[in-house]
Amino acid sequence: MTIDKKRVWSQLKEYVMIAFGLLLYALAWKWFLIPHEITGGGATGISAIVLYATGVPISVTYFIINAILLALAIKLLGFAFSLRTIYGVCMLTLWLALPIKPLAEFDAFMSCVLGGILAGIGMGLTFINNGSSGGTDIIAKIVNKYRNITLGRALLYCDVVIISSSYFLPEGDVTKIVYGLIVMAIMTYTIDLMVNGDRQSVQFFIFSKKHQAIADAISEEVHRGVTFIDGEGYYSKEPIKIVTVLVRRHESNRIFHIVKEIDSNAFVSQSSAIGVYGQGFDPMGKKY
Repeated sequence: MTIDKKRVWSQLKEYVMIAFGLLLYALAWKWFLIPHEITGGGATGISAIVLYATGVPISVTYFIINAILLALAIKLLGFAFSLRTIYGVCMLTLWLALPIKPLAEFDAFMSCVLGGILAGIGMGLTFINNGSSGGTDIIAKIVNKYRNITLGRALLYCDVVIISSSYFLPEGDVTKIVYGLIVMAIMTYTIDLMVNGDRQSVQFFIFSKKHQAIADAISEEVHRGVTFIDGEGYYSKEPIKIVTVLVRRHESNRIFHIVKEIDSNAFVSQSSAIGVYGQGFDPMGKKY
């Protein structure tokens, strides 16, 4: 298979997974959130508020909002950013328009939990495959371009305002706001687990006179590359080799076990690594 065919096949799989992820997200709304008039964040949350207040189908409002935002995004951010977003908006509009009935009768709190988890799984799959559902993602990127506000903070501000506005619905009260915030929290946590859970890595700095034995053991037992850094003790003025290694979080216990077995007096520093790309870890293409 040529490189071009591999690339086409890879992109095709991504588009399929984006569509599937957005289907799960739509099911979360149809099955759990809409029956209890619970509001979430994003353009879908605004569309849900319009649905509860006027009866206008959620898919119609969602499409109109995103059509306006996409026109603005193409002008300010360029067409390259908007291509997959357009696809995502069209797919989610289609899924939201399907006549899907509630899955079963759950109370409001259980619907928040199940809806948040399912929506998080759906959006996690979408983000992993470089997709987007539009909505406040577009607003956040535009704000981030012109103001010193991070994407995460801009999204948080937008979602909190949207959820809080559910208070003014005919059946709205503080409870509805709390339910909406619960959905947002569970969904955000689920997305984080899906997107970053398998990428969580840690970095070790190991100070030991038995550095060679420790490095050999890590290489042979954990199969991770090890690097020596030349150091010098400030007080003792003695040279020392610092062993540094990057491993997955679940491998950290094996590193501690190796160091303890070889040199129980070693000094060890462990820190989290937001992302590690290259040999033995994630390919660069997953991030950039």
